[in-house]
Amino acid sequence: MAENWTPQSWRRKKIIQVPEYLNANKLETVENILRRSPPLVFAGEARSLENSLSRVANGEAFLLQGGDCAESFAEFNADNIRDTFKVLLQMAVVLTFGASLPVIKTGRLAGQFAKPRSSDTETVNGVTLASYRGDMVNGMEFTKTAREPDPERLVKVYNQSAATLNLLRAFAQGGFADLHKVHQWNLGFVTNSPLADRYQDLADRLDETLQFMAACGINSQTSPQIRETEFYTCHEGLLLTYEEALTRVDSLSGDWYCTSAHMLWIGDRTRQLDGAHVEFMRGIANPVGIKIGPSIESDELIRLIDALNPENHAGRLTLISRMGADQVNENLPPLVRRVRDEGRQVVWVCDPMHGNTIKSPSGFKTRPFGAILSEVESFFQVHGEEQTHAGGVHFEMSGQDVTECTGGARAITDDDLSARYHTHCDPRLNASQALELAFLLAEMLKESRRIEPARSASRS
Repeated sequence: MAENWTPQSWRRKKIIQVPEYLNANKLETVENILRRSPPLVFAGEARSLENSLSRVANGEAFLLQGGDCAESFAEFNADNIRDTFKVLLQMAVVLTFGASLPVIKTGRLAGQFAKPRSSDTETVNGVTLASYRGDMVNGMEFTKTAREPDPERLVKVYNQSAATLNLLRAFAQGGFADLHKVHQWNLGFVTNSPLADRYQDLADRLDETLQFMAACGINSQTSPQIRETEFYTCHEGLLLTYEEALTRVDSLSGDWYCTSAHMLWIGDRTRQLDGAHVEFMRGIANPVGIKIGPSIESDELIRLIDALNPENHAGRLTLISRMGADQVNENLPPLVRRVRDEGRQVVWVCDPMHGNTIKSPSGFKTRPFGAILSEVESFFQVHGEEQTHAGGVHFEMSGQDVTECTGGARAITDDDLSARYHTHCDPRLNASQALELAFLLAEMLKESRRIEPARSASRS
């Protein structure tokens, strides 16, 4: 257990990016309801993820983190959950089959309801109201009532997350993820994309491989790895009242685990060393992450690493780089080099979304696919040059046919954005763009694995 830590010790620290609830009694009632509620995930599952992430840290696996920018109450339904799961399965198959590397699948699902904002208020036509901070906090409608933080939303988040996790577990363990169904994971609108033939070819090759394995006596009945998959959840641990209420002592280890998700991360805006979010995360035994942007310096990063992973366990801490395509080559290398030279065990992940957000000429917030790809390529290049491991990607996507990010194989233009722009906060890749990214990632991983033996030989 972390020294001088309790699940409540964050309350003595400075905190930002959280709402001010007007009714303290109502908030306390909600917190008590959540404290009595069953855990959403289990300590053993979080330990399993940490073990998998230790393989990522050593270059033996790849982390795929994806899902909604912010889940919503209005779009909660089984089809949306299924389609997001499908896309992540597709991407994992492309990466595993193309790069011959195990893929750890972690969804921004079942808890990603709150978002930090650049401003506490929003002004429209001379009227100023509190900013929308995600359905976990307040409503998107521009009215005083909707924008008032409501603690009862925390209970709705818990219930919706529980239902989402129940469905995800059924998909992962109930046969939906069987590799024999790889053709059935394809979404209708992806079938009409330029990637359809490429995915079809991969699926056909996988079928041939499975037929050969079956002839050797290896099939879905004899090998659960073919029929089932491990799938984890993650979200930004922003509202600490919610996270604290779901923090429990593991009866086997005696450690504290936050049972709202398998993994939580600290945002780039809330990573203050003396702040409440770092204080809370340093004490839970879950794998944790930190979003790091171009403003962070290497000394600060080392102090954060030591605060969150003092025992230097591989798999405990993930650094999620979000620099922007035009700043990766300048800002990332000194950080990677310093962490490597200091011997810190971390997982390096690229978030190519948040540093590449622009306002389009038509007024929509968007992300050019070319910039997203450029940041990923630069991320791999930096790790190649520093002889470290590019451990994974972290991105926002939807299983729906949205038009929120420009570019990609289907060449979404600025004029197309208004057609199906449905996000509640930030623009997301659609399934076709996500699959395109997976194919490009597979090529990068294959190349990095090709040159790794030469690096190892030169070091020895």
